[in-house]
Amino acid sequence: MTEQDQGQDKNPEQAAPAPEKKEKRQLSLNVVSNKEHRGFGAGTIDLSAVSCVIIDQGEAYIDVGAMHAKSKVEKGIKFSPDKETVPNGRLCWIVWVAVDRNEDGSYYAGATACPMLVDTEARRGWKILAQHVNNLDYAIKRRFVLSELSAEEKAALRKLLIANNEEWWDRSPEELKQGLA
Repeated sequence: MTEQDQGQDKNPEQAAPAPEKKEKRQLSLNVVSNKEHRGFGAGTIDLSAVSCVIIDQGEAYIDVGAMHAKSKVEKGIKFSPDKETVPNGRLCWIVWVAVDRNEDGSYYAGATACPMLVDTEARRGWKILAQHVNNLDYAIKRRFVLSELSAEEKAALRKLLIANNEEWWDRSPEELKQGLA
């Protein structure tokens, strides 16, 4: 090692800073992204106030991967629009939940449920992509489409929404509360 190389090692300006320890973020139903989009298509659709809930076997949980068809239940599954290709599929739901804010605070403003069948063992699934896109749009437009959920699935979704933020639930429209009653 030359004297010049040794001098570089001692220069404090060139020393790499110690990496900061990242805090583990907890999933919540508020935003998928908070970055402002300025490129092509800016302003056409804002998904920042939409989150994804999966209901699988009576359990509801937040899974932001569903926004890009990469939720826990969708990973590794080849989907088809033909229901006959999934004779042993279990019924799962993606619920698009939109959060809005008024003078009183945030609340659950829209929620729409989309069915899908998943056969994990066969790695096959069924869903109608157009229905998922339309229901996502309906949630953004502050609509509620939850009538197809069973009583057990409605209870699981209601429990998750209340547990996530009870104040938001309290400020939510009666249409949501009645839809999940």
